[in-house]
Amino acid sequence: MALPDFIREKTTIWDFLKNDATPLVLYGMGNGADIVISQLEKIGRKPSEIIASDDFVRGQLFHGYKVKKLSQVEEELGDFIVLICFGTQIDSVIENIKSIARKHKTYVAYVPVFGENIMTENFLLENIDDIIKARNLFKDELSLKAFDCCLNFYIFGKLFYLFDCESEKDEVFENILKLENNESYLDLGAYRGDTIEEFLKYSNGKYNHITALEPDKKTFTKLLGYGENLENACLLNKGIWNREEVLYFENRCARGSSLSGEIKGKKALPVEVTTVDALDREFDFTYIKADVEGAEKEMLMGSLETLKKGKAKWNIAVYHRTEDFFRLPLLIHSVNPHYKFYMRHHKYVPFWDTNIYCVPEEL
Repeated sequence: MALPDFIREKTTIWDFLKNDATPLVLYGMGNGADIVISQLEKIGRKPSEIIASDDFVRGQLFHGYKVKKLSQVEEELGDFIVLICFGTQIDSVIENIKSIARKHKTYVAYVPVFGENIMTENFLLENIDDIIKARNLFKDELSLKAFDCCLNFYIFGKLFYLFDCESEKDEVFENILKLENNESYLDLGAYRGDTIEEFLKYSNGKYNHITALEPDKKTFTKLLGYGENLENACLLNKGIWNREEVLYFENRCARGSSLSGEIKGKKALPVEVTTVDALDREFDFTYIKADVEGAEKEMLMGSLETLKKGKAKWNIAVYHRTEDFFRLPLLIHSVNPHYKFYMRHHKYVPFWDTNIYCVPEEL
């Protein structure tokens, strides 16, 4: 099957690594590196070394490897490929990654934050029709660039695709969301109040009402501290789902937290979940932000009435699962074809902090 022109990468990173004998050096420790090592095993490869930023190298072991500094590995190996296995938006760390890439072939062997789907050749071909349909929903140049860079990055993990389509939040709020001084705001995944702070910045501190949900109890305590002086605000220690019930929430910190219908870890705690529709009947939202750790599809399935009403502007994370960047726009469009779609990637390595912004046609 001939692939469309916007798919520039014709080979996946995994097929490339399978057929290349260059030593592999993993940069980073943690859950991301765990998954990359597992995927490498499936193609008959294993790392030669594991490195960390100099300040984090303390002689520790990771998967039986002694974690080293880049300079040590350069002396021992000579030529090698670096695979980035962690996420960051810290300027100094990103500059260090760029510095490494100037000296060595450097890629991100992309693995999702949640789910098991990886952009293999089979996955791409199985979903190519939906990918094309989703791409056709985006009309502006920046959105198409972000979409294409996201897809090609998932295929091969070249850093170029990350840096070529970065956008500033100012551009989104000024040109797309255009918040007014009477918004009714729903913050799903409010964390410690950082996105409430963002909302207040771009609404000039004026609004009708704020509703914020955070399922993690410890984090919610900090959210309460942040919001104690907020007027017309409802802060809820709840998760968001496709129905109202009690699920189990596990805070995994380094690579995201998750909701589940069963206890999957020792730290999983029961938490109430609700739906956007249930909340919207009370608060009539005009702006909804959702960054809900891989539960975005379930969140939308509990938002069908709100989507059909078509009043709210949406800001939705599409980077937690490999399929989200094409699956979620198609889901929204199937419920309400009168939304305009935009996609932006904000500074992050890998392709995290990537969102779709959906606004009613009349805006």
